[in-house]
Amino acid sequence: MTRKLFYEDSHRKEFEARVLFCAACKEGGGFWTVLDQTCFFPEGGGQYADTGYLGEVKVLDARERDGVVYHRTEAPLEPGDLVCGRIDWEERFEKMQQHTGEHIVSGLVHSRFGYNNVGFHLGSDYCTMDFDGPITPEELRQIEWEANRAVVSDLEILVQYPSKEELEQMEYRSKIEIEGQVRIVSVPGYDVCACCAPHVKRTGEIGLIKLVNRMNYKGGERITMLCGFRALRDYEVKLAGAKEIGALLCEKENQIAGAVKRQKEELEKQKYENGKLVHQILAYRAKEIQIESPVTAVFDGSLAGDAPRELMNLLLDRGADICAVFAGTEEDGYRYVIGSRQADVRPLGKAMNSRFEGRGGGKPGMIQGTLAGGQDEIRAFAEHFIKENREE
Repeated sequence: MTRKLFYEDSHRKEFEARVLFCAACKEGGGFWTVLDQTCFFPEGGGQYADTGYLGEVKVLDARERDGVVYHRTEAPLEPGDLVCGRIDWEERFEKMQQHTGEHIVSGLVHSRFGYNNVGFHLGSDYCTMDFDGPITPEELRQIEWEANRAVVSDLEILVQYPSKEELEQMEYRSKIEIEGQVRIVSVPGYDVCACCAPHVKRTGEIGLIKLVNRMNYKGGERITMLCGFRALRDYEVKLAGAKEIGALLCEKENQIAGAVKRQKEELEKQKYENGKLVHQILAYRAKEIQIESPVTAVFDGSLAGDAPRELMNLLLDRGADICAVFAGTEEDGYRYVIGSRQADVRPLGKAMNSRFEGRGGGKPGMIQGTLAGGQDEIRAFAEHFIKENREE
């Protein structure tokens, strides 16, 4: 059994330990190293493992099996040697901020709605909680405020190891059935939960609890949370973005939403006006194009959006039997639309795709896709294919 120093003092950063065992990992590379005691928390409870160093050897991961903590190290260590261990403290402290914040939020949700936390994941840059019931944005805002009141109250986090008899008399949250000694972590007035992970010593160390996203998930809610330094970094990034947008719009950061809304409305109005102008230009353009047999083929690199399809329909209205409009260039390839009011154009599209490394398809009266080739070669191939199939 490995002595777990992280349970004795969650804020301990360094320790000395004796190497008991070291062997190469069968998968993933590195070596599994066992010590007589450790500050490295192994993966568990929805939280990933600590990293750091044993001497000058990097610790990449830690796992627990049957009470023994196995450290995955980059290089082997000699059994019997005394080593100095150092955990990545900034990483550990941020994880403790997130995990303790999760206890407060989950406890508030459970007490207010009766929902259970049925999924918890603490990643390297985010933390998610899954609840088995719906929560509205306004309810979530209220939960967030209550959670931060717990933070500023600077409550002491309590850890207990109750006996089996004591445990039977306790009310506590637990996501799984637990065998052996149960470790109870309590935030007075907010949560009592069975948990194996290290936490901060007082709620004030969390700094800030920010619920940044919610989404419907399996009939309930998945909440994304940032606490402490992670929340601060998130705020820095978003504030910098807001300042940049505000400078571009000549607005204060807290007023950019209204400015963006006005910009969007103006853009939509301009797009509508531009659409009318494009339609008029295409109408004039269609009058200038000569209708040809067996196919009216148009190559125009300036066409964008729905313009190729609109021009095709205008030419079909003028009497074109089959019309093919190609937008693009020989160097970059073409986006095509081919249509007819009388013929099935799908065989033509299939043949052209095969000949010119194209992709696309559609209905009998219209197909769309992309291809690559020379303008003269494409035109000649289409004319030849149509004539040949009509003679048959």
